[in-house]
Amino acid sequence: MIYLELFFAFFKIGLFAVGGGLATVPFLFQLSEETGWFTTTDLVKMIAISESTPGPLGINMATFTGIQTAGVLGGVLATAGLVTPMLLVIVALCHFLMRFRQHPIVEAIFKGLRPAVAMMIFGFVLRLIRLIFEHSATSDTAMISLGLFLFYTILTFKFKCHPIVFIAFAAAVGVAQTLLHF
Repeated sequence: MIYLELFFAFFKIGLFAVGGGLATVPFLFQLSEETGWFTTTDLVKMIAISESTPGPLGINMATFTGIQTAGVLGGVLATAGLVTPMLLVIVALCHFLMRFRQHPIVEAIFKGLRPAVAMMIFGFVLRLIRLIFEHSATSDTAMISLGLFLFYTILTFKFKCHPIVFIAFAAAVGVAQTLLHF
């Protein structure tokens, strides 16, 4: 029965997570609370792993959750559950948009969706920042996390660095923290 639960849980996420991978994260927080399949700490780790591996974030997280919960078949079914609504919606939207793409109401709908999606992602970022600081072992770790956050923000907005720079640097800092015990 876990297989059907995984499929339908991720089907619902895929159906309502408008805006891509990061838009799935608030739903995953809710799924964590409802099912206990993973903790919020696990979720933060899944986000880090999903962001560090090739492929879309939402799909990586569905696959990771499914495998962690019910093995490889669970991963396949969770991923299929997530992408099935997207596939159905994309096919329907393409058909619809080909006929009505210039209609003012269609344009207005997409104008209205943009800020909603941006706010969902912003809310996720704030929640993730809070979780990082809540799960910091010491105040020193929290300060290092804050420093890294500010450093990455500067790299992103001032220097337009590629995300691989963040991944490599963050991994190096994590290893240094562990080896040097700071």
